[in-house]
Amino acid sequence: MENTVKITAAEVNKLRQATGAGMMDCKKALVEAGGDFDKAIEVLRKKGQKVAEKRADRESSEGAAIAKINADNTSGVAIVLGCETDFVGKNENFVALANDLADIALNHDTKESFLAADFGGMTVADKLVEQTGVIGEKLDITAFEKLEAPYVGQYVHINKIAALVGLSAKVDNVETLVKDVAMQVASMGATTLSYKDFDPAYIASETEARIAVIEKDNIELGRLGKTPKNVPSYISMAQLTPEVLAKAEEDAKAELKAEGKPEQIWDRILPGKMERFISDNTTLDQEQCLLDQKFIKDEKKTVAEYVKTYGDVEVVGFKRASVG
Repeated sequence: MENTVKITAAEVNKLRQATGAGMMDCKKALVEAGGDFDKAIEVLRKKGQKVAEKRADRESSEGAAIAKINADNTSGVAIVLGCETDFVGKNENFVALANDLADIALNHDTKESFLAADFGGMTVADKLVEQTGVIGEKLDITAFEKLEAPYVGQYVHINKIAALVGLSAKVDNVETLVKDVAMQVASMGATTLSYKDFDPAYIASETEARIAVIEKDNIELGRLGKTPKNVPSYISMAQLTPEVLAKAEEDAKAELKAEGKPEQIWDRILPGKMERFISDNTTLDQEQCLLDQKFIKDEKKTVAEYVKTYGDVEVVGFKRASVG
């Protein structure tokens, strides 16, 4: 028997606003549900489940990164709503969904509790399944980062990278400071705050690996008759003990003496030599430690030195979430 359920445009629009589904999908769902709004949502959800099952092995390598900060700037969250294609990731409705999800995420400490949270009468996890059916691509929360501190700020780069930075205090022009440091986090991809956070075993392993690469390169350079690269003894400030620094200073003095430099001017030359020694032997810190990186807006300063220009404040933490 032919289905004679009458579906109005108002009913279709109501379902579209609630789910984000297309007009024809909403109309079909309402017809299948006999005009019942809640049942129509369930129809769309079941469709999403079927699509999600079919696309379970797909990569959610595109999407939108979003950061949100609470009203008193003491807590922030950064999430990535992942999808399969850049086309969907840039879609206005998709980005709006990511923002709505981030608003909910701000009130949760873990990805698990966030996925179980309410989103318009269903869980966030169910909403993702529903929207998988609506959009036709696998959707997933591919990153969830939470940060709490006396003052938290954020920076988002074209919805591809979201960064959070926590400061020890609110100071004058704090908005500029926290945004600048968050931009540093977004662009330079630090993995830790300071060299003090490195595990000794990691430093030892990384030193060995880097030396092996340089020595291999030097074999080829030698074969080509080119100048070999310097093989470093150290790669982190964590390795530069007082004894190592004292020996480096002795070696620098010996070089000055061999060069015939008058001893009375050594004090003017030694600081520069020691600065270069430290710079040459802390490459790991410069790459991975936020506070030891060159500040992107003024490479004459490290991030730590830039932060000091704002007075009695320190960076106490950071988080980064990126698409892909």
